[in-house]
Amino acid sequence: MSTKFEEKDFSDKGFNLPMWKKLFIEFKPFMKYIYILIILNILIALSDVIFPLLNKTAINDFTGDVFNRQNFLILIAGYFILILLTALAHLVYFKVAGKAEMGFGYYLREHCFKKLQSLSFSYYDVTPIGWLMARMTSDISRLAEVISWSFTEFAWGIPLMLFATVVMLTTNVTLALLVLIVVPFVAFCSVYFQTRILKAYREVRKSNSKITNAFNEGINGAKTTKTLVLEENNLHEFKEETTNMEKVSVKAARLSGIFRPLVQFISSFALAFVLWVGGQLVFEEMVDLGTLMMFTQYAQQFFEPIRNIAMILQDIQMAQASGERIIHLLDEKPTIVDKPEVIAKYGDIFNPQSHNFEPIIGDIEFKHVDFSYIPDEPILKDFNLKVKHGQTIALVGETGSGKSTIVNLLCRFYEPVKGEILIDGIDYRERSLGWLHSHLGYVLQAPHLFSGTIMENIRYGNLNASDEEVYEAAKLVDAHDFIMAFPEGYNTDVGEGGSRLSTGQKQLISFARAILAKPAIFVLDEATASIDTETERIIQYAIENIMKDKTSFVVAHRLSTIVNADRILVINKGQIIEDGRHNELMAQKGYYYRLYTNQFNEDLANRILKKA
Repeated sequence: MSTKFEEKDFSDKGFNLPMWKKLFIEFKPFMKYIYILIILNILIALSDVIFPLLNKTAINDFTGDVFNRQNFLILIAGYFILILLTALAHLVYFKVAGKAEMGFGYYLREHCFKKLQSLSFSYYDVTPIGWLMARMTSDISRLAEVISWSFTEFAWGIPLMLFATVVMLTTNVTLALLVLIVVPFVAFCSVYFQTRILKAYREVRKSNSKITNAFNEGINGAKTTKTLVLEENNLHEFKEETTNMEKVSVKAARLSGIFRPLVQFISSFALAFVLWVGGQLVFEEMVDLGTLMMFTQYAQQFFEPIRNIAMILQDIQMAQASGERIIHLLDEKPTIVDKPEVIAKYGDIFNPQSHNFEPIIGDIEFKHVDFSYIPDEPILKDFNLKVKHGQTIALVGETGSGKSTIVNLLCRFYEPVKGEILIDGIDYRERSLGWLHSHLGYVLQAPHLFSGTIMENIRYGNLNASDEEVYEAAKLVDAHDFIMAFPEGYNTDVGEGGSRLSTGQKQLISFARAILAKPAIFVLDEATASIDTETERIIQYAIENIMKDKTSFVVAHRLSTIVNADRILVINKGQIIEDGRHNELMAQKGYYYRLYTNQFNEDLANRILKKA
């Protein structure tokens, strides 16, 4: 199976409008906040345009020999009311924008997590955890911030420029044109730099994903790193990733560092032109001093939104690099999906209609099944197998022979490329994934425990189970005694991934969890490969007794655990080459005989060495 992850190439140079449309569809529940923010920004822009007009009036009407006290008080009251309303608008703006940012971030993470829950095993086979973590953390945070704050600033900057342009043109066309003449140059710089900044920040996001993945592998593989003395090698590889991150980040920062001052430098020419030409017009008494001061304020105000828009565009480019990857995740389709008519009857994995679930007896048949992880590289070809309910089927063979593939197909983690898998005579694609998985008990070679207590981890097998039922499941796999030996018993915290428990203890808790679900089909995939002899004995007892009336598939590494299986299937290159009970296969003195004899001799030699 290929495990190489190929990230989609996000190389579009321009504004990715389809991507932003999809994001705003996701933002739809929060659009009320956007509308409020737009209205508030327009009001703030209007107040920013009115202030210079008030200043013009103050200079022209109250700096001469004639002073009208009543008009002055009206002007002061206007200032006070405008300041109060502006402050109130800013206060509400920050409150609403904060709500929008936090709400959208929460919603998007929930939506992405739901998508991850629905994706098939094949997606996780090739997608690094670090890539997913980067999407769920930094990318979503950046996106929520930009949509809630930067996008809405357009509603301040653009109205401010429009209102100011109207006032300037109606007051003095010459001075207005001096302000507006530099706008094309600023626009050209924006277009020129934004495409390059976007490309740079795409590289930053890609490099950040690799570093996050390296962090994850370094933490999860800490024990392996130490036992193999790979610290120096890992550090060297990590330095390469961080050096590349530094390189692309510096490039992006350099472009941003050039872009912002350049826009400010060009916009400063407008103010210089206004002061130069306007000052001459004041001396010639063609323009009053109040009007000149108004234009200088507008020249400063007019290019502040342009500078802000330039920064906003830069933020949007950064966010686009994040948004493209988030949308790529949300657009990912599960490879295993139920048909519409199946969903209509049985529901989906998030909304199951369990009252329609038929019971499973446990008769299973593989009919002419072909399967491959990679096209033209078949794992199973015309595979056939019939299993009666209540039978225990052991699968043995070399690594890569197809054992795990068979049980993964049975569990519908993957589906046949060709052929059918029947459960109780019905193609399992005619039933829902939830129907099958709710009747399934699966125990892995490396069992995963969730953060929480032992009680909670066992109860995941049946969330409605009582404490007594949890105790009974633990007793059936002989886990009760070691659990009660802990000071907190069943309330003992297992740690992240069960780190506070031994491998054997985690395996027994995993087994108890599977038993609590009361499944019709049991699957043990190399469940005894990494455990001690005592735990192996307990699991062997469970296979022979607790699962006696259940259809069971046991992928076996230790052959001693499956000697009493109803059928032992020897798998080689996706085909059954031997089929029978232990004694029958031993009598044939074929592949199974050699495999069992070699393993028995190895175990015997190990016991002798230990005694010595």
